[in-house]
Amino acid sequence: MSCPSDSVNAAQAAGEHRVMHAALLDDEIRPHNERFRAAARVGPGDRVLDIGCGTGQSTREAARAAVDGSVLGVDLSAPAIELARQLTVRERLSNVSYLRADVQVHPFPAGYFDVCISRFGTMFFADPVAAFANIGAALRPGGRLVMLVWQARERNEWSTAIRRAIAGPDVSVPDQGAHSPDPFALGDPESARGVLAASGFTGAGFAEVDEPVYYGPDPDVAYDLVLGLRDPKELLAGLDAVAAGQAQRRLRAVLAEHDTGSGVYFGSRAWIVAARRPGPP
Repeated sequence: MSCPSDSVNAAQAAGEHRVMHAALLDDEIRPHNERFRAAARVGPGDRVLDIGCGTGQSTREAARAAVDGSVLGVDLSAPAIELARQLTVRERLSNVSYLRADVQVHPFPAGYFDVCISRFGTMFFADPVAAFANIGAALRPGGRLVMLVWQARERNEWSTAIRRAIAGPDVSVPDQGAHSPDPFALGDPESARGVLAASGFTGAGFAEVDEPVYYGPDPDVAYDLVLGLRDPKELLAGLDAVAAGQAQRRLRAVLAEHDTGSGVYFGSRAWIVAARRPGPP
C-alpha cells in the first residue's frame, strides 16, 4: 500500500505539468468530458464536490449547471488550484470555490453535498476504501457519486504504445512498483465495485467510454506533452544516456505514426462509474 505522501508528491508533479499544458490537456479528453458531463446530471440547485479538479474545467462546467447551487473543487496541487481560481474569475463565476486538500482525510461538512464528481481524480488514493468512505460522509443520504476512470492498461493504447516505444521491442516493460500511483486502479469493475461497497456506496454502475485521446496538433507538441507525463518520465529516468536517446527516437516515431493530419490521437477506454450513498433520493 502506498503512503499519503506518495500521492501528494505525485499529484504536485502532475499538477505542475497540467498547468503548463492546461488547454491541451482539457482538449485531450473532450469527447470523454462531454459524456461525463451528461452522466453527472448536475441540477440547478445542487451542491457539488469536484474531486481532483485540476485546473477546474469540470468544476466550472458544474457551476454553470448549478446556477442556484455551489461547487467546491478540491485538488492536491497548489499551482493547479491557483490557475483554476484565475480562470474562474475570468469567466465571472460566483458560485465556485477551491480548496487545496487531501480528500482522503479532509473533514468535509457531513451530509452537505448532493453530488460528487471526479474526472480521472479518484484512482490514486493510498487507501481507497477510507477515501471513498470520507467522500460518502460528505454526501447527503441518497447523494450521488459520478466519476470517470480509466479501464485496464491493456485497453488503453495511449499507455501501452508509449510504454513499448520507450522500453523497446525486445524489453519487457516493468510494472509500476507497489508505491507508485496507478491510473488504472479502478479499471476492473468487480474490484472497483467491491471498493465502493466497502466504502458504503450502493448501486454502482459502469458505462463504457470508447473515445480517442488527443495529444496535440502535431508530433512535436505531442512529444513535449508526453515527456512530462509521469509514466514516460519514470521509464526514461531508468535508462542510461544512450538508451534514453534511442527511446526518445522511438517515441517520436510512434507519435508520428499516430498523426492523423488533424492531430495526434491514441485509442482509449474508460468507465463512467455512478453510485449512491444509501438513503432516499
